[in-house]
Amino acid sequence: MVARMTGAVAQYDVIVIGGGPGGSCAATILARAGRRVLVLEKEHFPRFHIGESLLPYNHSIFEELGLLPALEAAGFPMKKGAQFHLGNGSKGVGFAFRNGRFTRHTSAFQVERSKFDHILLQHARSSGAEVQEGVSVERVEADASGVSVIAGTAAGARSWRARLLIDASGRGNLTGTQEGIREPNPKLRKLAVFGHFEGVALDEGEKAGDTVIVRLENKWFWLIPLRVGPGCDSKVSVGLVMDREEFAANRRSAEEVFDQFVASSPPVAARLRGARRGSPIQVTSDFSYRNRSFWSNRVVRVGDAAGFIDPIFSSGVFVAMHSAKLAAAAVLEELKSDGNGAVRFPAYEKRLQAAMAIYMEMVDNFYTTPFMEVFLEPRAKWNLDAAVNAVLAGELEGGWRLRWRMRVFFWLVRLQAKRPFMPRITFDTTSGGQGAEPQSSRIPE
Repeated sequence: MVARMTGAVAQYDVIVIGGGPGGSCAATILARAGRRVLVLEKEHFPRFHIGESLLPYNHSIFEELGLLPALEAAGFPMKKGAQFHLGNGSKGVGFAFRNGRFTRHTSAFQVERSKFDHILLQHARSSGAEVQEGVSVERVEADASGVSVIAGTAAGARSWRARLLIDASGRGNLTGTQEGIREPNPKLRKLAVFGHFEGVALDEGEKAGDTVIVRLENKWFWLIPLRVGPGCDSKVSVGLVMDREEFAANRRSAEEVFDQFVASSPPVAARLRGARRGSPIQVTSDFSYRNRSFWSNRVVRVGDAAGFIDPIFSSGVFVAMHSAKLAAAAVLEELKSDGNGAVRFPAYEKRLQAAMAIYMEMVDNFYTTPFMEVFLEPRAKWNLDAAVNAVLAGELEGGWRLRWRMRVFFWLVRLQAKRPFMPRITFDTTSGGQGAEPQSSRIPE
């Protein structure tokens, strides 16, 4: 039950629910455009969060928002590529973003989200947005003239009113849950078991900052360097993504499940040998869902509040900020015409749906063996490997030259399933070949 309201109802042009990357990005853009913006964040920053690997295409958004100096000063490790290995160590491939023929941005940050998100939220505040932390939004009510937000605070229940609202509430999915439009992906009922480790063995040189993905038969590990240094100075986020049903049936603690599958994967076990656990092992679920609509009357949803994609390709922060940028532009136009979103929000949804579809197709295929058989054997023919490289970097609007190559790539995956033309792979840990060095993707310089 909502407590009695205290104080007068405050009025804004836009209320943003959530102070993560999507909410901070939207608030910064709107405040810089001279709009009165309120950000309501339920937690107090800095706070822990996963999703630490960014994509190179975040770079242009950081530049546009004026964030690069602060992010560079923070000393985050640089990510120049990504590696994918089989869990038995028999095969691996590396992608260097600088080699992508269609890739316009070639490096990214690996970030500790508590620090990164705090920088973004502070930047929104310094850009003119009003930010209130420790505010737990309970419901949103839109009508013909505006939208009201009712929330609980340490001082009691409060309400605010604005002309439009951006829901950046993350996987809490506030308005989508309130409207009953959340649809889980039945094929991706996953959870993640994860923690931070110190003293993890990293590659030498610029590969030290690579995201490393290790694919087991029906699950996968991530290793994301958060601090790069010799020996014990490294700090790495390590997570295991697996089926929820398998985790429940295991009937062991999260730590025991994590350790069990580390031991069954030589590439992961080798990197963690001698490492120290720097945080408790945690579990998070609610993977892969999408709302039936990304907008409603006076409300537009961004990032995970629109839909959450499996984290395999590190798209979360980029999609959040990309969608926030698109949504903020639509909101500014609606404010000019005193609209309720019905004119411009559908076009926003169409663009975001198209962007998310690219990653969803990659994710759906990633869990199949034929995809891995083609993916781990990159070929320069027709620049198909360059197209895959560009998608991994975050190229979502590369036009026809990228789209047709990705269509051919997925056609080859389907062909591999029916008439194999690439070497077959096995996930059997007794097959030998453990500890294979990943080959670099064969993309012309």
